[in-house]
Amino acid sequence: MKKNQKVEEARSGKPKKLKYEKEIAKFQVELVKLQEWIKQKGLRVVVIFEGRDAAGKGGVIKSITLRLNPRICRVVALGTPTDKEKTQWYFQRYVAQLPAAGEMVLFDRSWYNRAGVEHVMGFCTEEEYQDFLRACPEFERMLVRSGIILVKYWFSVSDEEQEKRFKARIEDPTKRWKLSPMDLEARSRWVDYSKAKDAMFEVCDIPQAPWNVVNADSKKRARLNCIHHLLGQIPYKDLTPAPIQLPPRQKRKGYVRPPLSDQHFVPEVY
Repeated sequence: MKKNQKVEEARSGKPKKLKYEKEIAKFQVELVKLQEWIKQKGLRVVVIFEGRDAAGKGGVIKSITLRLNPRICRVVALGTPTDKEKTQWYFQRYVAQLPAAGEMVLFDRSWYNRAGVEHVMGFCTEEEYQDFLRACPEFERMLVRSGIILVKYWFSVSDEEQEKRFKARIEDPTKRWKLSPMDLEARSRWVDYSKAKDAMFEVCDIPQAPWNVVNADSKKRARLNCIHHLLGQIPYKDLTPAPIQLPPRQKRKGYVRPPLSDQHFVPEVY
């Protein structure tokens, strides 16, 4: 590694690439162990990811789920509520996504939309907003009393780093879709979002389900710190199945494979 590169890494506080890859690979093995524990013990786990736009929530979620079974660990990222859903109890469509025994659900944004974007952008009334602040702590206490393990993460990113990431998305055609008109509007309401977050924390940072703030100015450090913390929230043991011995393959016994010319193969361009 070049000397200038080492100096730059030291200044930025970013972990070295090889160290990051080694750590994230180690954590993904542990996440598989945690997954097996959740499955066999019939646990119900909910993990909420909230924070500023471009704070890196999606990258952390991808890192967590990379090696996991989607039937056990699933991601929920609900879109805009339908006209029917708008007439329902606010928490109703989120309740439908809660885990059964042996499942872990990762909410890529959650019911906290009401305390953030809906409140700041005027998508809900002041009465609906105040009702949410009253109901949310009780709703979460109810979830915890029912046996659900609820873990909440807030990804904090500085104004300067967010702007840097927005510009990177604009310049990269493969990431430009991540920038919505709502994201751009949120830039002009930075202080309003800060006030909304502070008000939400004051009410919803409860002992039964506290907010865990992740410093996300460095994406890689945020991933490592978040996953390390998550693994520490659920005591688990290694229940990895023992190595499996493959049985002998069935003999052909007169089976004749149809001509390959009868099948449509993908052209081997590479």
